[in-house]
Amino acid sequence: MQEQVILECTEARKEGKPVSRYLTKRNKKTVTERIEKKKYNPHLKRHTLHREIK
Repeated sequence: MQEQVILECTEARKEGKPVSRYLTKRNKKTVTERIEKKKYNPHLKRHTLHREIK
């Protein structure tokens, strides 16, 4: 039951830069809440918090 989800940067829009997005998978049965991970944003040149979008 793997579902493909998109993670989007939460800090880029506040700073007026392009957002970075990552594709990842999650198990719908075991992980019911939205995913949050620290990933690298190449436009900001640092690691930022990325949240799952629908």
